[in-house]
Amino acid sequence: MTVASSSAPHALAQYRAEFPIFDHRIYLNSCSLGALSRRSRVWVTRFLDEWERRGAAAWYDVWWERLDELRRGYAAVIGAGAHEIALHASVSTATGVLGSCIDYSRRPKVVTTELDFPTVAYQWLAKRPSGIELVVVESPDGVTVPPDLIRRAVDERTALVATSHVFFTTGAIQDIRAVAEAAHAVGAYCFIDAYQSVGQLPVDVRESGVDFLCAGGLKWLLGGPGITFLYVRDELIPSLRPQVTGWFANEGQFGFDIRDLRFHADARRFEQGTPSLAAVHAQLGGLELVAEIGIPRIRDVVSALTEDLVARAMEAGFRPRVAPTSQTRSAIVMLPDERPEAQVARLAERDIVADSRPGHVRLSPYFYNTVEDHAAALEILST
Repeated sequence: MTVASSSAPHALAQYRAEFPIFDHRIYLNSCSLGALSRRSRVWVTRFLDEWERRGAAAWYDVWWERLDELRRGYAAVIGAGAHEIALHASVSTATGVLGSCIDYSRRPKVVTTELDFPTVAYQWLAKRPSGIELVVVESPDGVTVPPDLIRRAVDERTALVATSHVFFTTGAIQDIRAVAEAAHAVGAYCFIDAYQSVGQLPVDVRESGVDFLCAGGLKWLLGGPGITFLYVRDELIPSLRPQVTGWFANEGQFGFDIRDLRFHADARRFEQGTPSLAAVHAQLGGLELVAEIGIPRIRDVVSALTEDLVARAMEAGFRPRVAPTSQTRSAIVMLPDERPEAQVARLAERDIVADSRPGHVRLSPYFYNTVEDHAAALEILST
């Protein structure tokens, strides 16, 4: 592949001005934390002003509705209904609640893969003393996990397949519809960790057929830490009863009756405690921006940026650890390096923000990046 030394601004380049961090550095680390937008700052300031002026009185006529607004916003980006969305502080808390709903007595197996983020496995590793068997499907190439390998790993003793839409280790996009079909063929559930995908890739839970899905604000949805969601397919909601819970799950929440727990009829039954309102408002700002642009447009631009970065890296002598085709690549580009932490520090000295994972420097462009950002980072990394 040959890369031009420069190019015209891409279709979303004007949105770069929405992110003040670019006034003083190059940001190529959206896979760790999306850049703060001016929209999110406005929303958080609005919350702080309301808190200052009204205190807890703002809960009843303002903040409560914003929780519903957030559920609707999350539902929209994955093709779900708002009644299928539960708010959480992290994927860890969401999987904790989900894991408590499943009956493992006849199906003690949970299947995951070696490329998944540890949170996906830890929930069920912690249940091993209760007889849960965690089966880890290995990757034949260190980049992807073919769905056929998951099919071979599941059987009538499998309760759940828990894996990722995009692997954080390689950026490879997994065929989650094939994963769901493999799970359902043996009567198991399918849970997808989509934290690495929702916001940069189109996601449609109806089309994919998954039972449960988690994502949130930290990365591509531009909402920062402390706010995530759990999608639960509506047909499953009435049959699932959490054993890890909190007062937001109770339909009679404001009755304050410690002898009466009646779960909500919708996905709010999978919630726990009071959400962080600052995080809620930051996410409302991020979702406003993502909705304005549209995820299909984001995907088009980000895919082109990813291909540019991969091509430039290869010309510079790197051998990126990425999926083999543009259709199966996300905006996570892993560059093998013997001293990745030192390389990230070198970039930081030149005001370029990146990240590292074992044996790799990780660059993760988003729609606010440009090919010039890639050139600047690779010039430092290759010298």
